[in-house]
Amino acid sequence: MSPAMIRAWDPPRAAVSARTRFGWEVVLVLAISVGQSALYSLLSFMRTVQQAIETQASIGDQSTSLNPSASSADFWTVLYQFLAVFFALATVALIVYLLWEPGGNALRRIGLDFRRFGGDLGGGVLLLAAMGIPGLALYVVGRLLGVTLQVSASPLDSAWYTVPLLVLAAVRAGITEETVFIGYLFDRLRRLGWGWWTIILATAGLRGVYHAYQGVGSIVGNFAMGVVFGWCYRRWGRVMPLVIAHTLIDVIAFVGYPLAVSWWPTVFA
Repeated sequence: MSPAMIRAWDPPRAAVSARTRFGWEVVLVLAISVGQSALYSLLSFMRTVQQAIETQASIGDQSTSLNPSASSADFWTVLYQFLAVFFALATVALIVYLLWEPGGNALRRIGLDFRRFGGDLGGGVLLLAAMGIPGLALYVVGRLLGVTLQVSASPLDSAWYTVPLLVLAAVRAGITEETVFIGYLFDRLRRLGWGWWTIILATAGLRGVYHAYQGVGSIVGNFAMGVVFGWCYRRWGRVMPLVIAHTLIDVIAFVGYPLAVSWWPTVFA
């Protein structure tokens, strides 16, 4: 048997690789399913114990809710919002895991890395100008015509964590949506034999439906965004500039929109 054949047939190494892969699989599946629920349940119990200590009451004297509402600005609110972002990114990690192939790098294959960050940043800013400004104009027109729902702005109150959490939510949305709509679906649909323009239009349509709760204007705007982003991914082969553009658009929407509401209430409020 030649040395090359000996290296190719290496049961111990293959077994270790399989165990590593299965280990990550278990972690990721738990992170987006029952493991997530278990952690939230544990935190809920810890919070109950904390309240019992603070009020000097027994746990049996307290009540719980199957669908608790968000509490006032406090430690638990910040923790729950942070965990929501973390578990959303766990879904992205699972997608990258599914795209991973032996001997390859899924992040590099879809361009979700920092190898060309300067160019990716420039492309993201260019897309921000190309999509963000027309998108804002479309929203204003839709509001004036009565076909776009009013978007309620989160108040920029005095709490130190408000803006950081809004920025973190924007990062989560950018990474999650572009990894799913572009990185994952483009790869899988292409392997199923779909043509490039069929993929671009189909994923753009799905993106529009995903934002349908915001009204007709948002459906049209997000469909157009999906077409442009899909075309750019076809040319550039990288998800990162799309993630940057999407994140910047959402940062402006999440942080800048409350300011616009206070400045132009007749249009935005």
